[in-house]
Amino acid sequence: MLIELVKVAGSPGTCVLASVRTSFGQATVRWCGSPTAEPGAYHVEWTIDEAVTWGRNAQPAAGIGPGLRSDGRDVVLRGQLNVTEDGAALLELGGTQILLDLADRLPSGAAGGWVELFIEGEKAALYPYEL
Repeated sequence: MLIELVKVAGSPGTCVLASVRTSFGQATVRWCGSPTAEPGAYHVEWTIDEAVTWGRNAQPAAGIGPGLRSDGRDVVLRGQLNVTEDGAALLELGGTQILLDLADRLPSGAAGGWVELFIEGEKAALYPYEL
């Protein structure tokens, strides 16, 4: 996924947070690239380091379409929830897929629908990569 890195805050040995912007929103998340990264465009891979529990940190979305925002200390990701044949859960977010760990089974009808995930900002991480 292509994001715009707005700014990085933190130093080596601490949790480095980044303010990032996409075409569908902005948020502050953990940055797993260089703590001295310059603002600009980066291709990144998302990871979510928190198990998804329906009704606690996952719920049906109020709208449709991808979304990204900060909500207090949480990051809210809105995307389509898909489940593979082998039971893996994926969040489709703006053309990229994020692998999710499920704490429990999803309720009937959740798969294929638009959902919002509420994840602590430090547990939503971006890993930059070169194309």
